[in-house]
Amino acid sequence: MSTVSESYLVGLIGEGITASLTPPMHEREADHHGLRYLYRPVDLTEIGLPGESVGDLLRQGRNLGFSAFNVTHPCKQLVLDHLDEVSDDAARLGAVNTVLVRDGKFIGHNTDFSGFGTGLAHGLPGATLDNVVQLGAGGAGSAVAYALLKAGVQSLTLIDLDPARVAARAAALAELFPGREVAAAGRDELADALSTADGFVNTSPVGMHSHPGLPIDAELLQPRHWVADVVYRPVETELVRAASAKGCRVLDGGHMAVGQAVDAFALITGIAPDAARMRRHFLELIGQGR
Repeated sequence: MSTVSESYLVGLIGEGITASLTPPMHEREADHHGLRYLYRPVDLTEIGLPGESVGDLLRQGRNLGFSAFNVTHPCKQLVLDHLDEVSDDAARLGAVNTVLVRDGKFIGHNTDFSGFGTGLAHGLPGATLDNVVQLGAGGAGSAVAYALLKAGVQSLTLIDLDPARVAARAAALAELFPGREVAAAGRDELADALSTADGFVNTSPVGMHSHPGLPIDAELLQPRHWVADVVYRPVETELVRAASAKGCRVLDGGHMAVGQAVDAFALITGIAPDAARMRRHFLELIGQGR
């Protein structure tokens, strides 16, 4: 039996997150390590507070003895004004999803990008990263694009329905990664972009239970493409099924969902979790496990 010397009280701040799978993933993994670990959602929708209240909630949580918080929509940018320190990657991304409470100070990190990066490395080992097309340039899209460039992608084409947003994101990433090619494109340029791409990533909401369908025409996919999705409800999206049927290597959205939890758990506890075990638990929670 291990001797427990510390307990952990962790919160998740965001809108509509009462049913999040992150709390049970953290708590189950903590059980395996003999840790006392309690993780509770702080759902802004349920308590009737705006995203701008995130700073007050952090301070109240600190006073109540919370060890850390995960932060999600709509607070990932809003929280920056309330932090004492921010990791280099989170500062470059301009978004934080994990806040540690250390000696009364708030320290921000981003495990969205690292979670996708870990999933890419483990789920698609050896994937060619010369030329990648990504659909979506919102919050998740920004983290994924950053992760792709950190992983070594040489040419990244971002496609989004909002021309101003995608142009701004491409310009910001090009500045962060000099020597790489980061281009913004419209949906009408998707076919041309995929014709020379090694991989395709969907960070749009298309494929979710509430937004069913394919984000692109499956005929544009070729067996040489690898395909990644960030949608994880369901884990096997229509894109994942279509790409698999074409003979593509695929990375489902569960890899990013688990990856961000794995990295956050390590930051909070200082203990390296068992990523494969957390993936199995995630699949059980999502109803896909065996």
